[in-house]
Amino acid sequence: MTPYGSHRRDVRPRELPIRPLHVKAHKESKSRSRVGLKSSSKQKTTIFSTLGSEKSLSDCKKEQQWKPAYSSVTPVCFPSPLTDKAIGKESMPQTPPFSAMFDSSGYNRNLYQSAEDSCGGLYYHDNNLLSGSLEALIQHLVPNVDYYPDRTYIFTFLLSSRLFMHPYELMGKVCHLCVEHQRLSDPDGDKNQMRKIAPKILQLLTEWTETFPYDFRDERMMRNLKDLAHRIASGEETYRKNVQQMMQCLIRKLAALSQYEEVLAKISSTSTDRLTVLKTKPQSIQRDIITVCSDPYTLAQQLTHIELERLNYIGPEEFVQAFVQKDPLDNDKSCFSERKKTRNLEAYVEWFNRLSYLVATEICMPVKKKHRARMIEYFIDVARECFNIGNFNSLMAIISGMNMSPVSRLKKTWAKVKTAKFDILEHQMDPSSNFYNYRTALRGAAQRSLTAHSSREKIVIPFFSLLIKDIYFLNEGCANRLPNGHVNFEKFWELAKQVSEFMTWKQVECPFERDRKILQYLLTVPVFSEDALYLASYESEGPENHIEKDRWKSLRSSLLGRV
Repeated sequence: MTPYGSHRRDVRPRELPIRPLHVKAHKESKSRSRVGLKSSSKQKTTIFSTLGSEKSLSDCKKEQQWKPAYSSVTPVCFPSPLTDKAIGKESMPQTPPFSAMFDSSGYNRNLYQSAEDSCGGLYYHDNNLLSGSLEALIQHLVPNVDYYPDRTYIFTFLLSSRLFMHPYELMGKVCHLCVEHQRLSDPDGDKNQMRKIAPKILQLLTEWTETFPYDFRDERMMRNLKDLAHRIASGEETYRKNVQQMMQCLIRKLAALSQYEEVLAKISSTSTDRLTVLKTKPQSIQRDIITVCSDPYTLAQQLTHIELERLNYIGPEEFVQAFVQKDPLDNDKSCFSERKKTRNLEAYVEWFNRLSYLVATEICMPVKKKHRARMIEYFIDVARECFNIGNFNSLMAIISGMNMSPVSRLKKTWAKVKTAKFDILEHQMDPSSNFYNYRTALRGAAQRSLTAHSSREKIVIPFFSLLIKDIYFLNEGCANRLPNGHVNFEKFWELAKQVSEFMTWKQVECPFERDRKILQYLLTVPVFSEDALYLASYESEGPENHIEKDRWKSLRSSLLGRV
């Protein structure tokens, strides 16, 4: 039994195989960070290096040399991030599940083209929609009596269109076209024609409100939605009920977001620096993480609760809006800041940073060397449990915290730690070869999620900063428009593929029991600032050179008021 206990209350999910260390573990100085975003690998990130389906010849050779249970995973088809509850489904054209329609190249093989498409500003190759004028793409989004857009197209265009126009502008055009189609198909007010087109328009609006609900925080969006919904609802009682159901669902989602933002704001407003608390109320934070939660597996479960809750509130459009720039072909738009209606993505990155600083704080706080060593071993076990759960974001945050300089310089403390498990975890998250080991493990977790025997095996929480980086390079590496002015839809198929995979993962409900005491501690306990961490580190193990001595004196003077 470890000092902090080894009690396990739950049956664990199948463990993910860990890539073996092929080379003899090298002992290197703990004064240098071995893992983290700042580390650079010799191989630069390629634009499409993160697509699960894409394998270079060298990648295939590597996988032939070492084949764990999931090493030969082929591109997987994830369940649709969109709900399958279609309004008026009996009269709706049925389309395959969203992600299942992306094949290994990322394009949609099932998109069909009509005669109008071929001469209406859309360009296809081998039945793939590759580009088109913005107006033609908008036309392609809007249903009519004989046509309903493919669900992959709906998601991809709604996701990417905000790079060219505001969502409310798109909604305005969609409303105009829907009314126009209804008028052209129903000049004499034939109710039979109305019955054919109304469910399709309502289904399009439902998919939009369910997948991109944050768009409707804009009053202009909500106004257009209500206007079009009113036109549909005025037809039959069935439509009125469906419209009401759609609006109620949307309002619930927006209310939940507002409540979540209030909680985050409250946590942020009450957060204080740990050193400040120590100087004013030292007795208020005498506890450490081990006294609050002695079991690493339980802590990993509670970390997963926080991760999944914060992931769930991130809208797919936030990935695109993070990189919105002015459309060079649109001279009238000069300010795009109003597009951003949420900051859930930033809040999630802030959580990663907080967890890293919390880990470093907990390690640097104990006065005795053996207690610091015990804390390091505890977090190594927590990180291992996160890996097995599929919580790669918490895993990386813990490793980053343990590799912060104030922690890594504690050589006497590290000398008392059995680092074999830590070396394996670092190897797993090694940034070399564009995080090849991690990406292999991520594919393994994704495959396990598909064949899950329990809800616990469905969990896939990616290393989020790397996901952002991948999408950033995809966006920066390919032009939004082609030389002829067409929208480069080939790029947006790839973008939608990456985001849709995230959409599947974020919808998993956390199966673990919540422990409010542990969650409260993780979210609100004060943590050291970077300067306070260095000061605590120097107080634990004295400075080793003149530079460290000078910094120690400076920190004691500025933070403690001592000379």
